[in-house]
Amino acid sequence: MTMSRPIIGLTMGDGAGVGPEIIMKALDDRGVYDSCRPFVIGDAKMLERAGNLLKSKLSVRTISTPKEAQYAHGVVDCLDLDLLPADLSFGKVSAEAGYAAFMYLKKAIELANSGEIDAICTAPLNKEALHKGGHVYPGHTEILAELTGTKDYSMMLSAPKLKVIHVTTHVGIIDAVNMINPERVYKVIRLAHETLQKAGYDQPRIAVCGINPHAGENGLFGYGEEEEKVIPAVERAQREGVKVVGPLPADTLFFRTTRGDFDIVVAMYHDQGHGPVKVLGLEAGVNITVGLPIIRTSVDHGTAFDIAGKGIADEQSMKEAIRQAIELAPKR
Repeated sequence: MTMSRPIIGLTMGDGAGVGPEIIMKALDDRGVYDSCRPFVIGDAKMLERAGNLLKSKLSVRTISTPKEAQYAHGVVDCLDLDLLPADLSFGKVSAEAGYAAFMYLKKAIELANSGEIDAICTAPLNKEALHKGGHVYPGHTEILAELTGTKDYSMMLSAPKLKVIHVTTHVGIIDAVNMINPERVYKVIRLAHETLQKAGYDQPRIAVCGINPHAGENGLFGYGEEEEKVIPAVERAQREGVKVVGPLPADTLFFRTTRGDFDIVVAMYHDQGHGPVKVLGLEAGVNITVGLPIIRTSVDHGTAFDIAGKGIADEQSMKEAIRQAIELAPKR
């Protein structure tokens, strides 16, 4: 039996950002079509504008369902929602682009839920534009969770030598510490374990960060947060046979993981986990929402309004996100 190439829906993200550009650049690679069947959910006119800007040889073809797509290198199939003005300015926050970005994602989730596509790969959206467009969410992850009815989910960042999963993400640091509790930490350890097992790791080696410097150093730093919030979760997972250690000092843990000591790090808050991955290179990281009933990967960078419309955005993170979507997609 031959495995058929998975169908990947690429959402265009914020049309005023680098999304159209990095999609057109990524789909110029014949190798992408060798391993999957990609199409774009977005606005055909913005893809065409991006193509002209890049002096691309690719043409854009409008479709109304994934079944109509040709999935052939040289032609970008676009499920065109036709929501943006033709003269939308690159690099500016706009309510229209924020609303449209939400609608592309909503459409992609509907297609994934109905089994018409195997995975979603998202270009970046702009949170300010999203809010101006009437959808007040911290980001993609929370929209995906709500529209799929998922309660236990987490953001995982994956770079070539480092995988990080987060206990909290888009909240302030004081709120993050308050939100961390043994149940949440345990659930994230389990999500890490199950996600890596599905990806082919037999017994994933999981390391959990402390909250305070030096993981509290036995009460020297902080107010016993490690003992109260983290250790009970680690011990519970250990009793269930999960190969997990911690809490460990975050300042050395990421280095140890890139060296090969562990397969994944459980980070307590956004910057604790994001910082080390970003240091490895913005083009290397991929954002994966774990715990969802559908596969979703994303670039690990923003809309880059400062360079949008200039044709200089790097498509490597988008290509890596497509590659990981292919790897994680259920095999037909």
